[in-house]
Amino acid sequence: MVSYFAWVLITLPDVHSLVQTNPKTTALMEQRAEENGTKLQALRSWTPYKGISIHLRNAVLVSEDSAFFQHSGFDWKQIQESAKRDWTEKRLVRGASTITQQLAKNLYLSTSKNPLRKIQEVFIARELERNLRKERILEIYLNVIEWGDGIYGIHAAASRYFGKSPGELNPEEAAVLAAMIPNPRRYTPNKNGAYLEKRKGEILDHMVRWHYLDRADYEAARIRPVTYR
Repeated sequence: MVSYFAWVLITLPDVHSLVQTNPKTTALMEQRAEENGTKLQALRSWTPYKGISIHLRNAVLVSEDSAFFQHSGFDWKQIQESAKRDWTEKRLVRGASTITQQLAKNLYLSTSKNPLRKIQEVFIARELERNLRKERILEIYLNVIEWGDGIYGIHAAASRYFGKSPGELNPEEAAVLAAMIPNPRRYTPNKNGAYLEKRKGEILDHMVRWHYLDRADYEAARIRPVTYR
């Protein structure tokens, strides 16, 4: 185990380059290309942090990592709650990965749940937090994550599902996209529309509770139908 930790430290990726350079591909994109037997495609567009709808940023925060701007890469409270539930049910039923951990896995690792892979994720997440501003971590995350088969990043997702730019997304559209993140190839409008509608309402509830939406915008978003492209 000591030798494994040493190997992890020696092989840590150079995350400092991400301060100014946007990634062209990710480990997840490479994995999907290999799984599907397709040619690896580079990320074709990039939306800067302030060009992404504040509704989308907030929807992702409340659904994926509400303490993102407070923690240093790891949400220990969530990790403890996850461990307790896993122990009670005797199986891995709940994740506790922060946005930073998800980004580490997406950029450099794989979807494997191997405990040794998790150790790599922890060290890479620590490096991301040490080298990048929180806004930059969230910007990269939203520009590289998967939103369906062959759909990577918020520009592609907003265009594909709503025919909009990332800055034009309204609260309910943002909530739907946030709802897709845990399993983007399963939770799509054409496969699990009912689930997305239910989860959309839950995310909007969280957004108003956290004061990311005022009451009028919340009520409008709850009743306004989502129109897909």
